[in-house]
Parts: sequence; C-alpha cells; structure tokens
Amino acid sequence: MPEGLKTLTRYTIEQEHRHPGSSGEFSALLNVVATATKMIANQVTRGAIAGSFGAAEPDNLPPTVHRKLDAIANDIMVSETQWTGHLAALVSEQMATSHPVPDAHRRGKYLLAFDPLDGSSNIDVNLPVGTIFSVLRAPEHERGSPTAEDFLQPGVRQVCAGFTLYGPATMLVITTGSGVDGFTLDREIGAFVLTHPRMRIPEDTSGFAINAANERFWERPVRRYVHECLDGVEGPRGRDFNMRWVASLVADTFHILTRGGVYLYPHDNRPPVRPGRVSLLYGANPIAFIVEQAGGWATTGGERVLEVPPEHVHHQVPLIFGSRNEVERIERYHSEPDEGHVFDSSLFGSRSLFRPAPH
Repeated sequence: MPEGLKTLTRYTIEQEHRHPGSSGEFSALLNVVATATKMIANQVTRGAIAGSFGAAEPDNLPPTVHRKLDAIANDIMVSETQWTGHLAALVSEQMATSHPVPDAHRRGKYLLAFDPLDGSSNIDVNLPVGTIFSVLRAPEHERGSPTAEDFLQPGVRQVCAGFTLYGPATMLVITTGSGVDGFTLDREIGAFVLTHPRMRIPEDTSGFAINAANERFWERPVRRYVHECLDGVEGPRGRDFNMRWVASLVADTFHILTRGGVYLYPHDNRPPVRPGRVSLLYGANPIAFIVEQAGGWATTGGERVLEVPPEHVHHQVPLIFGSRNEVERIERYHSEPDEGHVFDSSLFGSRSLFRPAPH
C-alpha cells in the first residue's frame, strides 16, 4: 500500500485512541459492517453471473419490489454481524420486525438498522445501488430478548450512520458525529481507503433531484419551489438550475455530498396515501445524520428529520435534504400560509414540468 494511504482499520483505531476509555467494540463493529458491504459489492458486481438478478418470493413485508439480490444482501449483513458480540438486535427493510441476536451468540450494546440494497430497482439496468446503515445504543434493561421497541429512538441518538455506494467504484461514507469521511474500496488490497476526508455540502446550490413523474401529487410548497427553479434566470430565483433523478437514495446523496444540491422525496397524495415514502430508521435518519454532519440540512418539510419519533420499525417519512439554504427555503415555503405566496395557482395547477407556461 502506498505510503500515506489510510485504511478504514487504521482510521477507526486512530479514532479510538482519541477516546482513552473506548473498549474498541464500536470500531470492531464498524469494520465488520464494512466487511459485509465488501461481500455485497462482490455480489452486485457479479450480478447475473452469480444468479443474483430477478424477483424474490413475495412475502408480508412493506410494499416494495423484492429481488434476489435484496435477500442475498440482507442475509450477508445478518450473518456477518450477528455473531460478533457487538449487537443486541438488527432490523432491516427486508425484515417484518426486529431480529434479536440468537441466544447462541453473545449480545452487545448496539442496535443495527439497515437497508441492505437501496435502489434495487436499478440492478437490472446496471445503475448505482447501495447499502444504508444506522447504529444505535441498545437500551439497558433487565428483561429478556431485545424487542422492536428498542429501535424506536429519534435520529439524534444515532451513534454512527453510513452508506456504501456500489458504482464505478465502491464508496463507503460514514459519520460518528464529528464530520463525514468517505472511503474507496481498493480491490488490490481488499481494504477501504480514506479518499474523501471531511466532506462538506455547499450552503447554496443550483441543482435539485426529484421524481418529476409525481408532480401532479405534490403539495403546493414543493410545486412552488420546483417551478421557481425551472423558471431559471427569468424567474424569481434569478439563475438557472439543473434537475436530476437517479432513483437511488445513496447515489443522489453522494452527488450532493460532492457537488451540492437538494434531494426531494416529499409528501404527496398518491394512493395509497401515506405520510411519507422513505423509511425513517434505515433511510431518512442515517442520511440526515450524514447530511447534517457535512453542513447540510434534512427536513420532512415540517420538522427536522432527526427529531421525528419513530412509531414502528418501518415508519416512513417525507425526506428533503441537501444544501442548507435551499432546504431552509423549502421549509419556509411549507410554513407560509397559501395566501402569503406570490404564486399563481391557475398557472401552476395545470402546468407540467415539461410544458412551457403560457405567456
């Protein structure tokens, strides 16, 4: 390994040395999670060669398309972490409820919530996917096995959050509450190497990511914001914006971490009507923790994501995050009464993102 490169193992040990009372348990857990994501990266890379593509058997999990690789990734995360003695329980997008560490293994003081394969609808077309994870402290109690209720903690209590992006390079982005660092998997040595230290999101941006196909279901504040951006230099913003949508939360997050921007998966009125579409425990919370630690902001439109109390392990919320000044503008639009908007409802009520406004 070239001199000066810092592996994840070295990074976690150095972080541990800064806290003399550290037991090393958390550092070990983080490295175990990283090992699991390397194994998932290998499955993603091999794809159809490994027989990982295609739909999995239907079950009673939350409404989503389950694919073979989702199940494989979930199995890898569980099998590689539950035996280590660092965890008390796990929960994931693929599980109907929480999974206590079996009695055959020693239970630790942490909880792991994760989405084993975010953006899995992109798998068959070779677009970026990823793994998102969140680490919480397990409540101390005298009862038996951990339960799903142990996970119902607001995002401000996260000990660590991270995601792995499986793209042209495999990237691992993590925060433990003191900034955000990015690592790249060096396949020659089999280790994650620090390549993006102290990642920061610019406060201002001229880009946003949203699924324009859902425009007709958006609430007025979101429509107002998007159309002001689309009006460009001739509109109230006075500058041009770019729009993108990858349909992969991790891909859009990494783009915002490196180039700035705003991501919107807002509340909408699509049937069935739900408060939001992004899972709080293993999606919105870890992403919000990372974004805030990088200088950005994350909101549901009405409140800070990290302060939302989870109602159950698959609780879903709206998610808007990115460059702080833009997200705060969107929050302000949500808080203003309709009559206070400089907003022509007759125009925007019928206007498509891809059809010019009448002059």
